[in-house]
Amino acid sequence: MGRRDDLIAKYADDLRNKCGMEPDMALLTKVTIGCGPSIYDADASTVAASQPDEIATVKEKYLVKKLGLTDGPALDEAIDAVIATYGKSERNKYRAVVYYMLCKHFGKEAVYA
Repeated sequence: MGRRDDLIAKYADDLRNKCGMEPDMALLTKVTIGCGPSIYDADASTVAASQPDEIATVKEKYLVKKLGLTDGPALDEAIDAVIATYGKSERNKYRAVVYYMLCKHFGKEAVYA
C-alpha cells in the first residue's frame, strides 16, 4: 500500500473508533484525494478546531467553495456538530475526516461523483 492508502486507513479507523460511524470507503478516498498534498503535511492535515480562522477556512474553502453551500448559521452549527462528534478533546482532527463528515452531513456526496 502507498502512503495515501495508509492515511485513508487511518482516517477510516478514526471514523469507526472516534466518531462511531462506518465510513463509505469510496467517498472517503475521494474526499482524501480532494484534500490534495495537504494530507502529507503534519500541520495542514489537521483542523485546529479551537482557532476561529481555521474554522473560517473550513467554512469558506470547503463548505462554500467546494460543496457550493450558502454561508449562514447552519454551516457553523454543522462544523460544531462534526467537531463534537470527533471529540473536542481529540488532539488530531484530520482534515479529511472532518470534510468527510461535513459532506455526509449536508448530503453532498454527489460533488465527488
